[in-house]
Amino acid sequence: MSDISPLAVIEDGAKIGSGVSIGPFAFVGHKAVVGDGCVLDSHAVVRDFVTLAPRCHVHAFAVLGDWPQDHAFDPATESYVVTGEGCDFREGVTVHRGTRPGTTTRIGNRVMMMANSHAAHNVQIGDDVILANGALLAGYSEIGEKAFISGNVTVHQFCRVGRLAMLGGLSGVAFDVLPFCMTQPASGNCIGSLNLVGMKRAGLSLQDRKDIREAFRIFFRSGLNVSQAIAKAKETFPSGAGREMAEFAEASKRGICQAHFEHLPALEG
Repeated sequence: MSDISPLAVIEDGAKIGSGVSIGPFAFVGHKAVVGDGCVLDSHAVVRDFVTLAPRCHVHAFAVLGDWPQDHAFDPATESYVVTGEGCDFREGVTVHRGTRPGTTTRIGNRVMMMANSHAAHNVQIGDDVILANGALLAGYSEIGEKAFISGNVTVHQFCRVGRLAMLGGLSGVAFDVLPFCMTQPASGNCIGSLNLVGMKRAGLSLQDRKDIREAFRIFFRSGLNVSQAIAKAKETFPSGAGREMAEFAEASKRGICQAHFEHLPALEG
């Protein structure tokens, strides 16, 4: 049985699952879907064409599914926001739906978007990603599983951030960030190290971590250009995490963030 405040605005046609809690002055559009066990706090907004999977929590003044911030967007367009299960959208979060007909902004399972973070139109966020306060993802950016986007980080449109990458606070990226890498805080497009703690917490094997360190060396310490480094890494790693880094770099359309030698510590662990 759901607990819906009489002061909430639930438009006719909205699909509300079981065990849902909706607070006063929350709004749910007539073409929205709110899954079982979701919680919408007071003043939360879930607009048309949003599908919330079960057990998501939308906090006060978060807005999911508003129009994209794109001058070319036609308000008659049917486009979507789709979330995975167990997501947490904190105060003031904004997630915009796709900018072209039939396209989707997609949020994975168990994603946490902290206060005032933003996912623009057509963003794709993998499972277990965390966006800290004020993190901003521009249109069509892609964030890999278990990446951590620190506070007030900016990710340029069409950029890709690899699995288990960590972007340091106040940094900005306009190029792709390889999986498992960390950007320097308060920097632009600057790889500083590997996310060694994150890899251990995620349960990556010792062999995977060794391969990642070697792939990191090939990309950033060998003196090879990117094309040469990709070829060398693919030759070195027929499979596994090292191969993942090579294939991620090979698929990049914007180019990858580079490292500065003075920022590179010893890669222990």
